[in-house]
Amino acid sequence: MKKLFYPAIFTPEENGGFSVSFPDVNGCFTQGDNIDDAYEMAVDALGLMLTYLQEEKRPVPQPSLPNELTVESGQFVVVIEFDMLSYLKKNNNKAVKKTLTIPQWLNEEAVAKNINFSQVLQEALLEKCR
Repeated sequence: MKKLFYPAIFTPEENGGFSVSFPDVNGCFTQGDNIDDAYEMAVDALGLMLTYLQEEKRPVPQPSLPNELTVESGQFVVVIEFDMLSYLKKNNNKAVKKTLTIPQWLNEEAVAKNINFSQVLQEALLEKCR
């Protein structure tokens, strides 16, 4: 899974704070009390929407280039970096049971060395997914 970069339009609000929209991701909006908060909320909103699209087997939209966007006076574009693998690690740690087959000699050797099969499998899968 690769990192994705989506432009977001930040709009200053009259009462302070910022609203944030993603022109490439329909229905993806958020807000924050200040620019730092708005940025963090934007990362989270983008993560929720992109993981939802992936779970529903719907296409993930291609991001526009920031210079392709037109913004109104006072608005500005911020590119939001999204790392799907990091997001899933942080937000989706539900364990699932898997059955696997290994040679008997390997099983005996690993048991004798008190190796945690689940941990080794997780580490190997993470390495393969990078």
